[in-house]
Amino acid sequence: MQNLIKNAPELKELVTFVPNKIEPIHNWYYYKEGFSKKFVEWCIDKFGITNKHVVLDQFCGVGTTPLTCKQHGIKSIGFDCSPLCTFVSRVKTTDYDLEELEEVKNEVLSWSPEKSDVPNNNWLKIAFNKKVLEDIISYKKRLFSMKNEDTRNFMILALMNASMMSSYVEKDGAFLKVKKKHVPPLKKAFDYSVKKMFKEYSKSNIPNTEVRIDVCDARDLDLKDKSVDFIITSPPYLNKIEYTQIYRTEYALFFDQPKTRIHSAIENEEEHYFNDMRKVIEEMKRVCKGKVAVVIGGGCFPDRVVEVDRSFARLAEQVGWKVDDILVARNSWCTRSKVMKVARMRESVILLSSE
Repeated sequence: MQNLIKNAPELKELVTFVPNKIEPIHNWYYYKEGFSKKFVEWCIDKFGITNKHVVLDQFCGVGTTPLTCKQHGIKSIGFDCSPLCTFVSRVKTTDYDLEELEEVKNEVLSWSPEKSDVPNNNWLKIAFNKKVLEDIISYKKRLFSMKNEDTRNFMILALMNASMMSSYVEKDGAFLKVKKKHVPPLKKAFDYSVKKMFKEYSKSNIPNTEVRIDVCDARDLDLKDKSVDFIITSPPYLNKIEYTQIYRTEYALFFDQPKTRIHSAIENEEEHYFNDMRKVIEEMKRVCKGKVAVVIGGGCFPDRVVEVDRSFARLAEQVGWKVDDILVARNSWCTRSKVMKVARMRESVILLSSE
């Protein structure tokens, strides 16, 4: 397997979410753990994916794979165990009636927040000043009363982004920091988010292509055997981030916590993580009849680095996949206590094909 490991520096930035920050619609919600539209397009070109095919991402995050496929007229399926992620993915891939959306936009922009009772939630009281939190709840109540689900969800995503702009919370890697600072009034941030999203969608001209977005456990996919042609995905990394904690503010305001998760964030769960990965790989084998691209990173522990790409590839071979390549996109240092270097670790793209 060693000869399958190749350096691929051209993928270094593509396997991060950074390029999406300037991509219309893709940038509607920043998701540090995701990969880029350009990576999905790289896979589309490499695999020869066309509008005759169906692409799956069973860890779809905020919808980069299904949205990119939709932009190229390719049918896709996006699953995730996170209600937040599937919500964002659905909003970004919905076909809106532009006239109706503009009408709702104009109505919403005319609103002024009203005094509201705030939730009895200690974290939210830390994350926001009282006036901002009252305004969020005021807008949320009015939005949740809207009958049209599509336009309602569009505006709720705008409110979610505005809420984070007007919060004291900063996402710092695997941690949340609370920094008391000047924040924009909620109405100003909300108006900005609504206008930006509407402008980008009105100029997008995305094909009306079939997309399915659902909450689903990647270890037990709600799909028939051999029903998809390709998979482009990235599972949670070993011992990296507990995603529900990073997005606890959004969950506290708008969503229920996920009911399932892949073991990933606790040091003594290494064995459980690879057991989960085997189930994921078996489900991939069951539903996919073509090729697979998996972005995966190494596991960083205080005393060692785990070569997850090699272990994942070995599991894939045991399940019956052919490992075509392990492309090393990025190398970084695993550190202890943020400063002490333990060892180098890889972030790789594993390419698989059915034998």
